[in-house]
Amino acid sequence: MINAKMIARIMGALFFIEAGFLILCSFLAVYYNESDISAFLYSAAITAGAGSIAALAGKNAEKRISRRDGYVIVTLAWVFFSLFGMLPFYLSGYIPTITDAFFETMSGFTTTGASILDNIESLPHGLLFWRSMTQWIGGLGIVFFTIAVLPIFGVGSVQLFAAEATGPTHDKVHPRIGVTAKWIWTIYYRDYPAGCWRHELFRQCMSFSDYYRHRRIFNQTK
Repeated sequence: MINAKMIARIMGALFFIEAGFLILCSFLAVYYNESDISAFLYSAAITAGAGSIAALAGKNAEKRISRRDGYVIVTLAWVFFSLFGMLPFYLSGYIPTITDAFFETMSGFTTTGASILDNIESLPHGLLFWRSMTQWIGGLGIVFFTIAVLPIFGVGSVQLFAAEATGPTHDKVHPRIGVTAKWIWTIYYRDYPAGCWRHELFRQCMSFSDYYRHRRIFNQTK
C-alpha cells in the first residue's frame, strides 16, 4: 500500500528546494532591475505554499518507503517541478501560453534542449538564469536533491534511487546512496561552474545545449 503521508512530506521538501532556486533567480532580477522580479516572487510564494501544504499533509507519516512509493514520488516530482517551474515564464508574460511555458520548463528539466523560443537572448537575465538552472537541475536529477537529506526523515533512499535511475541495473558508486548523491553534488558544485566559466556560459547565461547550438549555427555561417 502506498504511504501517502510520506510521499506528501518528501514532495513538500522538493517544493521548498524549488522555491529556493526561484528566489535565487529573483536576486538576479533585482540586480538588473528587470520586469521579471514579481514573477519570480509570486512563483516562489506559490511553490513554497504548496510545499507547506504538502508538509502539513505528511505530518506524523510512517517512516518507510516502498519501491512503489519511489515511483510515485519520481513521477509527481517531474510533473509538479515543471508545473511550478513554468510559472516565471508564464507570469512574466514572456511565454504567454501555459502549454508553451510547460514545454519550455519540462524541456529544461529533462535536458532535451528543445525550445519554443526564437530569440532566447531577448529574455531578462533572471529568466535566462532560471532556464539554465532547469537544465542544471535536470542533469543532476530532481530526486537527488532529496536523497541526500532523506536521513532527516528517517527513511532509506534506495527505492528513490532505483526509480530515478535509468536502465535495467542501478549500480552504486558507494554502498550508501546518500554518500553517492553528495559526491555527485560535489562534482556539480565544483566542476560544473568552472567548466561554464571556461566556456563563457555564465557570462552569457546560456545552457550547454544553447551554447553548442549557437556554435553550430556560427560555424555554418562562417
